[in-house]
Amino acid sequence: MHGSGQAAAPVGDQGTTRMTRDPHDITQPPDLTVRHGTGSVRARRPEYIDLLPPCSQACPAGEQVQTWLGLAQAGRHREAWEVIVRDNPFPAIHGRVCYHPCEPACNRDALDGAVSIHAVERFLGDRALAEGWLPPADSPTSGRRVLVIGAGPSGLSAAWHLARLGHEVHLHDAGGVPGGMMRYGIPAYRLPRAVLDGEIDRLRRIGVRMEQNQRVQDLEQSWKEGGFDAVFVAVGAHISKRTEIPTRDAAHILDAVGYLRDVAEGVPPLLGRRVAIYGGGNTAMDAARTAVRLGHEPVIVYRRDRSHMPAHDFEAQEALEEGVEIHWLRTIRSIDGPTMTVEVMELDEKGRPHGTGRLETLEADDLILALGQESDTAFLRPVEGVVFDADGSVVVDSSFMTGRPGLFAGGDMVPTERSVTVAVGHGKQAARHIDAWLRGSAFMQPTPSALASFDKLNLWYFTDIAHRPEPRSAMASRLASFDEVVTGLSAGEAVYEAKRCLSCGTCFECDGCLAACPEDAVIKLGVGHRYRFDYDRCTGCAACFEQCPCGAISMLPESAR
Repeated sequence: MHGSGQAAAPVGDQGTTRMTRDPHDITQPPDLTVRHGTGSVRARRPEYIDLLPPCSQACPAGEQVQTWLGLAQAGRHREAWEVIVRDNPFPAIHGRVCYHPCEPACNRDALDGAVSIHAVERFLGDRALAEGWLPPADSPTSGRRVLVIGAGPSGLSAAWHLARLGHEVHLHDAGGVPGGMMRYGIPAYRLPRAVLDGEIDRLRRIGVRMEQNQRVQDLEQSWKEGGFDAVFVAVGAHISKRTEIPTRDAAHILDAVGYLRDVAEGVPPLLGRRVAIYGGGNTAMDAARTAVRLGHEPVIVYRRDRSHMPAHDFEAQEALEEGVEIHWLRTIRSIDGPTMTVEVMELDEKGRPHGTGRLETLEADDLILALGQESDTAFLRPVEGVVFDADGSVVVDSSFMTGRPGLFAGGDMVPTERSVTVAVGHGKQAARHIDAWLRGSAFMQPTPSALASFDKLNLWYFTDIAHRPEPRSAMASRLASFDEVVTGLSAGEAVYEAKRCLSCGTCFECDGCLAACPEDAVIKLGVGHRYRFDYDRCTGCAACFEQCPCGAISMLPESAR
């Protein structure tokens, strides 16, 4: 799986071997005092056991990251893309807008910088769009019909997976164009509309029937009249939260979602020179950076400090680079014409903000509220069995089913972290549960393997190859247009980055165990088929275990055999 450089494999001797990892327990930190010999009776035996890579464990969409990185570095780009879309239908989108939690989890981050997983994913997604790739057919037609309500990331993901499972999928959406908050909440400088449209169009090409301007008012009636066997609802969070701010005059106050939607539809509101944005989430950053591109001077007001803000740090950093002014630890108390009175806040030991009584004045011609969003779930209120939380979100069980049999829900309308990647993961999981329910069974998640943590790796094989940041457009062009800021990797750069993967917990056939074994007990089975142990020859010396760079060999007690 690697092209990052290697050294000669260490060869074990026939005497006593000092263990750098505890061979008894692959889930515990190493015990550097463990020693054992190779007497006539073997106490432990080596075994090839694939562990769970931390990147895959951290991915909300459940991608098999290590698998497709291995294919990408080998130049098998279409195969790599096909592995991705088994779990996530939108690699070109996710390579741009996902906050990539896989990368902080990447073991290489402790060595010389995490693999830029999202950049390689974007490259594969863009190539698929350019070449018109479609996945191979998965399942025969089931004869079942499923209604999906909402064409945001969760609804689109569910539709994709249900169609690939052989079901007839009808997608109803209240908007004029599919995409949901990906279209109306994420500006074009982060997600070009051609990319969004291209990934969504692939759903039509595999048979998903999309109907726009179809707001569902009576769910039970739509269900019955359409002859659907199941329904998945994912209407998203499009309603902005409000707050009462005393105003002396009729101040111009907008909500961030409405503002971003108007800009996306080409009808930006007329605002003054200086625009205040109230909030500290990603939507606030997007609203501020959008205002910059429209010629305004945005200032963000947020009641906590930077370390406690819900926006991802790179979003705040890019906003600051583009000239957005941020006033941390401030809350708006009143508006009087072109000025706002704000109170200075301080945080207690739990990070909660409290007022200090100290007041300041800021200039602002207009105010955009970015205080969070809620889902419009009123159309579900009459449905018998559906239960709501106090905040209006829909209660679902572990299979994403509501209290109404056959009615499933996911995405922003259920209690969860709100992001594109989490929503896409919900769509995939719900689709698998819906498929099982339609077939009269239950979908069971496989038991995950032990985690391939950093302490399980032997880094003798790997050379330092530093992470290369993605190129960005010049600041002048960034501020003057909605052209994409991050320009992506070339084919060579994407392969280079993929080769930095350490293949944590999974054998990539480096032949280190083959070279290290003093008894010729490791049998090579051919390229792509890995190895096996000849236990008639193996003495349990653990030389193979000690040198395995990715931790794919475990030493198990002989009694476990």
